[in-house]
Amino acid sequence: MTNEPTRFSDFDLLTDRRGDFAPISADEKRTRVARLAALLAEDGVDAFLVEPTATMRYLTDLTWGMSERLFALVVLADGSSFWIAPSFEETSLRARLARPAGEEPDLVLWEEHEYAWRPLAAALEARGVTRIAIDPRARAFVVHGLAAELGVERVVAGQPIVRRLRGAKSDAELALLRAANEITKSAIETVADSLRPGMTDHEIGARMHDAQSRLGLTGTWVLPLIGDAAAYPHGSPNGTALANGDVLLIDTGGALHGYQSDITRTWVFGGRAGGEFLDGWNACRDAQRRAFDAIRPGVPCGDIDRAARAAIGDAGFGAGYEGFAHRLGHGIGTEGHEEPNFDGGADTPLAPGMTFSNEPGIYLPGRFGVRVEDIVVVTASGADVFGRWQESPNSPASLATA
Repeated sequence: MTNEPTRFSDFDLLTDRRGDFAPISADEKRTRVARLAALLAEDGVDAFLVEPTATMRYLTDLTWGMSERLFALVVLADGSSFWIAPSFEETSLRARLARPAGEEPDLVLWEEHEYAWRPLAAALEARGVTRIAIDPRARAFVVHGLAAELGVERVVAGQPIVRRLRGAKSDAELALLRAANEITKSAIETVADSLRPGMTDHEIGARMHDAQSRLGLTGTWVLPLIGDAAAYPHGSPNGTALANGDVLLIDTGGALHGYQSDITRTWVFGGRAGGEFLDGWNACRDAQRRAFDAIRPGVPCGDIDRAARAAIGDAGFGAGYEGFAHRLGHGIGTEGHEEPNFDGGADTPLAPGMTFSNEPGIYLPGRFGVRVEDIVVVTASGADVFGRWQESPNSPASLATA
C-alpha cells in the first residue's frame, strides 16, 4: 500500500524551483538569537523558553519531536543559551546540534525519576534568572510545572516578545515568502487551465497538490469548494462535480524552505460572472484594494480590517460580520497563521517588513460565497503585494501591478 500523491500528466513540464532560492543561513539564525536576547533585556525579562515549535525552528536548525518529556531551548538576556533535555537523549542531541568546531553545547539534563522542573529551576537560579518568558506555542504543562517550581509571578507570557521578534521579516525571509506565493499563484493558474467539467472537488484538490509539489513547495494543502460550499469560510469538499457556470473557490498554499504561501482565488468556471455573485466579487476586490491602500507604517492593524469591512458594508453586503464573517487577515511567515493579525481588536502598529494575508470574503449560504486572498508586505511608505492581483471573476489569472 502506498501514500504517494496522485500525479497528473498535465503537469509533467513543471519543474522544481527550490534550488533557485537560498534557505535562511545559520548566520541569520544566530542574529535572531541575539535579537531575542536584546528584546528580553528591553522588557526586563531574564530568559525565554521555547519547545520544539515554529519559534525553535526560527531560531535554530534543530527539529525535535514533542512528547510528555520536556525538551526545550532557553535563551538568556545576556545572549547565552542552554538546552534542557532528558539525559538519555544526550548523545542524539549532541550529534544533531550544529556548532562551530570545538564549541560544546550547554546542556541541562534530567533523569526520569526527577522530572525536568527542579533541574531546570536550578539551572535558571544558577544563571541569575528572576523572570522567564514562555513561548506562546508551549504546552500548558510546561507553564504549570515551571510556575510550581519557581512561583507563578516569575513565569510570564512570551507572546509580545515573539510578536516583535518574528513580526518584521528580513530581506531573506521576504524573498522566500514572495517566491512561495508567486509559485502558488502560478500553480493555481496552471491547474485552472487543466480543469474540465465532471472533475470533482477532490480531484481539483489533488491537482493543486501535484502542481505545487512539482514546483518545489512542501507541506502543500488545499481547500477546493464548488458552488454553495464556497458560502462557508471553511467549507468542506464533498465530491461535488464541476460544471460550466459553477463558482469555484480554491484556497491553497505550501512552504518554500519553511516559508508559507496562502492564496485564494474565486471564479466562475466555464462561464461569465453575473448577478449578485459578480457584485460580491467586485465588493471583495474593492475591499481588498481599500485595505491595501490603508497600509502604512504606524497604522494600527485593526484599522486595516475596519477599512475592508467598511467597503463590504458600503457595497450592501452587511455591516460588521454579517456577510464578511472573519477577520481580514493573519500574519504569515514560517507559520501559515502567525501574529500580528488584521482584526478589529489588534492595536499593533504596522512596521516595514510585516507580512499579512489580505483576504476579504462574503459568505451567504443558499446564495453564494466568494473570497480573494493575496499576501502583502508593509513597506517604508505603504505596501506591496507578492505576485499579482486576480484580474476578474471569470478566471484566476493575474493582473500585472503598476
